[in-house]
Amino acid sequence: MLFDLLRPALFRLDPEKAHRLSVAALRKAPLRAPLHTDASLACDVAGLHFPNPLGVAAGYDKDAEVPDPLLGLGFGHVEIGSVTPLPQAGNPKPRLFRLAEDRAVINRMGFNNGGGEAVAARLRARSGRRGIVGINVGANKDSVDRVADYATMARLMAPLGDYLTINISSPNTPGLRGLQDEGALTGLIDAVFGALDNAAPKAGKGAPPPVFLKVAPDLEPADIDAIARIALESRLAALVVSNTTLSRGELLSAHRNEAGGLSGAPLKDLALQRLRHFRTATGGNIPLIGVGGIATAEDAWERIRAGASLVQLYSAMVYRGPGLARTITHGLKQLMQRDNISTIAEAIGTQ
Repeated sequence: MLFDLLRPALFRLDPEKAHRLSVAALRKAPLRAPLHTDASLACDVAGLHFPNPLGVAAGYDKDAEVPDPLLGLGFGHVEIGSVTPLPQAGNPKPRLFRLAEDRAVINRMGFNNGGGEAVAARLRARSGRRGIVGINVGANKDSVDRVADYATMARLMAPLGDYLTINISSPNTPGLRGLQDEGALTGLIDAVFGALDNAAPKAGKGAPPPVFLKVAPDLEPADIDAIARIALESRLAALVVSNTTLSRGELLSAHRNEAGGLSGAPLKDLALQRLRHFRTATGGNIPLIGVGGIATAEDAWERIRAGASLVQLYSAMVYRGPGLARTITHGLKQLMQRDNISTIAEAIGTQ
């Protein structure tokens, strides 16, 4: 209710300033422990126990400033980043656009972040706190060896994250999506696991963190088959489907032709379709994380029934506010009761 009152004022602000204001507000808010949710919502993925399937997608908390306040809002996990080895300012402003008529966002941020060492320092400071925090890693825009960047980040972040996500699907770093090609992807995965084999594990863990791969929705069927095959043959623990899209479709906003990745409601059908494609291509033999256009419990439930073990959102919070996690997890419980399903695990891939 408070967010509904504040939203008109927030929407008069530049979107990037509004985002920074939301992070600042969370940073100053009283720290709450991760919200206890019904045990029926819990699920195990890649050896990790998630108290509920709903997470914050990478992009909201790029620099690991507020993972614990986000967990306190009721999210079952938070994925921070994308983080690159060296700090970088990102692309010129303006680079974030609110498409209110479409309940969407276009961004061309360009992996703006404070760099690996600064993020690592924040994560070390929260050592011992409850809650699953994943780390989404990327490569610097001007890097001469992007594969080496991912290996560096894997080695640096291994002791600090519950899982790592290799992000090669952002459309805002030129050439990055080329790493989704079969040969390049195989070499990248080998380099990341080679680095992890020589990295210190997180305290209390005897092995490196599981590694996820985040893919783009703008993939051809042959690309999906190739990525699925590589994932199944490698040590990857999950696929995150998907990042923002370069496609536009029918949009109403005056910002519809801005360059960058589109997220929010218009991405929903494409992201769901890609999730189903990856479910088929992998035969359900690797966990999938559904991202893109999720704004309601029904959206999350549809993604889970289509094969997602976990779901993530970000853009929906722009329009529905910080109470969204509790609304969705409560709604999921009601949908489970409606469909006579006892646990989230029972629902995965049932449609």
